[in-house]
Amino acid sequence: MILDPRPIILVVGVLLIMLGAAMLIPAYVDFAANNNDWESFATGSFVTVGAGAFMYLAARGTQKGLTTRQAFLMTVFLWISLAAFGALPIYWSGLVPSYTDAFFESISGLTTTGATVMTGLDYMPPGILLWRGILQWLGGLGIIVMAVSVLPMLQIGGMQLFKVEAFETSEKILPRATQISGFITAIFLLFTLLCMLAYLAAGMNFLDAVVHAMTTVATGGFSTHDGSLGHFNSAAIDLVATVFMIIGSLPFLLYVQALRGQGKPLFTDGQVRTFLLLLMMLTLGAWLIEVSNGVRVGAEAFRFAVVNVTSILTGTGYATTAYDGWGSVAVAFFFFIMFIGGCAGSTSCGIKIFRFQVLFQNVRQHIANVLYPHGIFTPRFNGRPIANDVTAAVMSFFFLYICTFGVSAITLSFMGVDPVTALSGAGSAISNVGPGLGNLIGPSGTYQSLGDGPKWVLSGTMLIGRLELFTVLVLLSPRFWRA
Repeated sequence: MILDPRPIILVVGVLLIMLGAAMLIPAYVDFAANNNDWESFATGSFVTVGAGAFMYLAARGTQKGLTTRQAFLMTVFLWISLAAFGALPIYWSGLVPSYTDAFFESISGLTTTGATVMTGLDYMPPGILLWRGILQWLGGLGIIVMAVSVLPMLQIGGMQLFKVEAFETSEKILPRATQISGFITAIFLLFTLLCMLAYLAAGMNFLDAVVHAMTTVATGGFSTHDGSLGHFNSAAIDLVATVFMIIGSLPFLLYVQALRGQGKPLFTDGQVRTFLLLLMMLTLGAWLIEVSNGVRVGAEAFRFAVVNVTSILTGTGYATTAYDGWGSVAVAFFFFIMFIGGCAGSTSCGIKIFRFQVLFQNVRQHIANVLYPHGIFTPRFNGRPIANDVTAAVMSFFFLYICTFGVSAITLSFMGVDPVTALSGAGSAISNVGPGLGNLIGPSGTYQSLGDGPKWVLSGTMLIGRLELFTVLVLLSPRFWRA
């Protein structure tokens, strides 16, 4: 059966129009600041809106709903298209030397990775700083929520996209996808506003507060300064960042339930409790590493431990210090926690907590069966039995995750990247964390010095990690195109 591309083109066209319209915001900011970069955003907006309008008009009149194959293809095509057009004002601004760098920055923003090739952020025009924040805000939750919101308007089903984007719930807590997306959008905006006000109260200026609010709630990590959060050296700002990174890493559908008067699951959900417990244990571990290596002591050591552990665990990627300088144990420590991630249905990426819970439950069942061969043991998640197909999917995810990480790291090594940069860069990209380890891409470095080849490899790895592996890798299967 031939795949009809028109519903895909229609949705992508509408969202490109929205992306182009969003470019007018930094254009206005730069124009008001008397900075000529407004022309880059105005031109980018014109080109993006024009391309989106052409796609929409070409596919207008499509009445068919999305099939599963179309939903997979649309998700991948949508993210690549948005990144490609989102890179235009960055490239035309002249602040990066090539389109490769601009695309890397754009895909890093939309996938909420936070890896950057840009330096001199402290002196950059406000428009480009705001645009980087907008990209992460849209990529964190907004762009997919928008897609779900407009799909019913275009007479295209939306719940299937939730599954493709791995919101990972089959519970229809509200009757329609539009209602779910509307509630999530409102909650996302509210958290962003609260975070901005908290940053202002903590001492940030308005631009810093707006950009950091967008990138904190989206667990993205782009900053307005080369020193990231470390630039401010403020305990109050670190506290605000930590709180809202955690908020962004919890399941947003639980916030929807809480908003509808069902707040108990937010406190009893096994995924949330495991995430918070793990965060406390890892923070304690990082604090002990700091103290034992004589880096810092007491409350100050705890402050740096909690904000940096939260940043890496949630995949945000902020840094307040060069934690890879805490000793060899710290290097291994932060390398491994970057893979974990937050909760399913949040803006964070990585493997995610629930998969580790499913893995643990199945290992526990296997051990019990070995000890008691005639016993009956059922693995459970949040009190409910775990179906065999869920177990198989989680195991497949772990396998593909390791394979993708390995292929990316080996490819980078063949391109001449040193082992530490290759391993940590691949791990950071697939987990959408941002900073890696080492002198080049560590918390105090950038990806600028890497060649074009490694940047394209890492861009692809970021996309695969953000879209939960299967969404992208299924397109490589010949069966997908023959179906």
